[in-house]
Order: sequence, then structure tokens, then C-alpha cells
Amino acid sequence: MTRAPGQWTGDNEEKPAPAPLDRVQNLVNTIDIEIGQDRLARAEDAAPWLVANELLTADSALDAAELDFVCKVREALRALLVHNSGGPAPGAGELAVLREVAASGSAQAVIGDRGDVTWRATGDSLRARLAGLLLIVRDAQRDGNWQRLKACANDDCRWVFYDQSRNRGGAWCNMAVCGNRLKNRDFRARRRQPSR
Repeated sequence: MTRAPGQWTGDNEEKPAPAPLDRVQNLVNTIDIEIGQDRLARAEDAAPWLVANELLTADSALDAAELDFVCKVREALRALLVHNSGGPAPGAGELAVLREVAASGSAQAVIGDRGDVTWRATGDSLRARLAGLLLIVRDAQRDGNWQRLKACANDDCRWVFYDQSRNRGGAWCNMAVCGNRLKNRDFRARRRQPSR
């Protein structure tokens, strides 16, 4: 992924997921693995982003332990999205982090004006708000959007993108960048193999 000067990579998302699934995508994309830019590396960068994305209240303090936990949640969600891309299932460690989030949150049923029932996370703590992301995942799994949210197949990238292809066969965040890199890498590897 590329970014404009003075911006974080995630500020110009090229393949955004529909709301509210974009909230999960936004959290996972707080790190650009290729260039080492991590929006959650320092509390002074992370806190404003977490407030703007409704994961932290404006009057809450963000300590190192909470910030570390958010990063673990981010990577646990990425593991789910790698699996959506055809990669391995998330490991026990990633699932344990997500189970910890689930156990620390609570939800309330909400009845809309037309009688539609939805679930909303309750509480203002960071962990309670992270549990709200799990409700978004649950809803996306039910409506079919979850399988379209994927991590790039390039192990050096793993940027999360929303696959808008008709056949849901997208594998790269950007075909011109990651797709070409991997195809060229595979081509060179095939050419190095001895012919029989």
C-alpha cells in the first residue's frame, strides 16, 4: 500500500469494507507491515485514532497494557482474515485473545423503528468497545460480507481489503503491487527449477 506524505497508510483506503465492517478493517490496518508504520505503536498516536473510531472515550487514559491488548486484538482479527484469504485457521493464541474480548463485553438487544432486532455492545471501557467489533464480525458472518474481508496473500503485506470481485476470488490488496510481486516471484522460482 502507498500513502500520501503526512498521512497514515490507512487514511486512504482503496478497497473499503461497507459500514460497520469498515471498523474492523480500520483497526487491522493500523499497521503497514511493509514499511513498519504502526499507528498503535505510541499512545500519543493511538489515543486520538481510538477515540475517532469509537473504541476509546475522549476522557479515557490509555496505558501501555491496554495499548498492547489492542495490538493483540488487531493481530487476532488479522489471523481470522488470513483464513478468509485461504490461509491457515487462527491459532489457539489468537482465539484466546478474542475469547478474552468476548468475555469482557456485554450486549443489549435494540429494537429499531421497523421492528428489526440488533445487538449493541454496552459499556465505555476499551474492552467493552472492542467487544462491539465482535458483534460486527458476527453480523458480517451472517450476511455474507465477512468472507469478502481478506488479508492480502502477500506475506510481506497482509493489508486488509474488501474483495468486491464477483467471484470473491481477490487475493491481493493491490494487483499492480502485491499481485505482480508474487507472480514475478513465482515465475522466477519456476525458471530456476531444473528442467527434466
